[in-house]
Amino acid sequence: MKRIPARPNLGHLKKQAKELLASYRSGDPAALARFREALPVAGGTDDPAIAGLGLRLHDAQSCLAREYGFVSWVDLQGFVLARIAQSNDPARAVLLWLRAVYAGEISGGNHVAKPAVAARLLEESPGLLGDDPCLACAIGNETLLRQAIERDPGWVHRAGGPLALPPLNAVTHSGLVQLPAFRDGLRACAKLLLEAGADPKQAIGSRWPPASLDAPSEEFRLSALYGAAGQNRDAELTRLLLDAGANPNDGESLYHSLENPACTRLLLKAGARVTGTNALYRVLDLDKLESLQLLLSNGADPNEAAPGAPTSDWGRPLLWAIRRRRSPAHIAALLIAGADASVRTPDGADAHTLALRFGLPDVARLLERRGGSDAHLPLDEEFLAACARGDGPTARRIHAAHPQLLATLSPTQLRLLPELAAQGCGDAVRPMVELGWPITTTGGDWDASALNQAVFRGDPSLTRFLLAHGACWTERHGFGDNVCGTLSWASLNVPVEGGDWLGCAEALVAHGMPTAQPDPGGSQGVIVDGQRTSFSDEVTDFLLGASTPP
Repeated sequence: MKRIPARPNLGHLKKQAKELLASYRSGDPAALARFREALPVAGGTDDPAIAGLGLRLHDAQSCLAREYGFVSWVDLQGFVLARIAQSNDPARAVLLWLRAVYAGEISGGNHVAKPAVAARLLEESPGLLGDDPCLACAIGNETLLRQAIERDPGWVHRAGGPLALPPLNAVTHSGLVQLPAFRDGLRACAKLLLEAGADPKQAIGSRWPPASLDAPSEEFRLSALYGAAGQNRDAELTRLLLDAGANPNDGESLYHSLENPACTRLLLKAGARVTGTNALYRVLDLDKLESLQLLLSNGADPNEAAPGAPTSDWGRPLLWAIRRRRSPAHIAALLIAGADASVRTPDGADAHTLALRFGLPDVARLLERRGGSDAHLPLDEEFLAACARGDGPTARRIHAAHPQLLATLSPTQLRLLPELAAQGCGDAVRPMVELGWPITTTGGDWDASALNQAVFRGDPSLTRFLLAHGACWTERHGFGDNVCGTLSWASLNVPVEGGDWLGCAEALVAHGMPTAQPDPGGSQGVIVDGQRTSFSDEVTDFLLGASTPP
């Protein structure tokens, strides 16, 4: 593993990544070997195969990050920026480290924890934390905690340290428990604190904006159990807290535990109530069949109304599952648990019709067997079903015979275009657009157009198609920004694994989106159409004209 200089330079690292990419594109064997050794997608392949991958700047950045011992370029960047800040302002070094250990709701901000960055910073600055027992909670230093308790048994009850955390919360919310090197120590510290009388129901106010570290929320309370089960999803910590009397109905833990069924199972066994937590809808967002089955077998109401029902189009779990395009196994689990197969959307569509609207013929057949379908499918729904399953010939045949059909579709039916784009259903979106669908129709979770949805997913092929058929980068979404803003957020946060936001940027610029200018104020951002914004490095370079697509 390469060592990072004591005073690292982010600009130099960016230059190294660009040089690696240039060497790769020239066929340099040494560059190809570096990708083979560091980048998972290139592992075990020969030089021609690696050359044929068409790797881009983000791949070179990932390769470089892994050579330095980080799993991603984002983690490497975070480490370097923290090291630079440590050098420039040593007094803030501990606070910056804590922001890597704890998510923003604990340390103040809207960031996620970066435990790998925190561990590396600690490794290279071993004296950073001193002997402060409040900071020792974050790393699981049992010796220092035991000494603090012996000096002052009441210490376990008081908030302290730079983040004003009670010790038990400081332990269970530490992102370092996700790393094997710290896991046993943090679990041992939690056990020690509980044995010393720490309240297993300890909670603090969230510091997530608009709340802050200085002014925590009085409304949103974050328990120690939420740190264990919902934030870090550590089953052993969760078991320790529940056995000590932690409240499984703290309003957060169950909802956020669903990505780890082991934690969900422990909470349910301890008496967590599903109804009213929105957990049933959340588990359908996550596509976690095991967790869904756990909820349903532990009292979840398969007909529980969604928040906003009955005005919501998706006011029942069965409809929500179809909208999320879940498998027949998910639908069967709901039906076996007693979901009402005859439930309808506000516009009158039953579950069977909705399944066809979302291109799920297998689900529709399952519902037919359960009696959840109308005897006859109207012409407009036949048309929608053909589009949704990507059956262009049938959709065009229906449209040719009934050219006014599109004009008769309801607003809910028209919103299928962005809904399907949000699910990555390009084969459905294309025939819809080709047949004249209003291309700026908005929908989905954030009331966005199909173009916004395609760019959010990093889908350059669909982006190019939509732009070629009249979509425009100025289309706005429900958060008040346009497609450029979508590109900014998505390229920085990578909401879909494998997304190609550089390809989306190339398509947008080719169809009229302005390129970028450096920010005259000297920030790391750029100016696009008079607005200051930020993008991933490779998108920024392209928009500034510094990179040329291969």
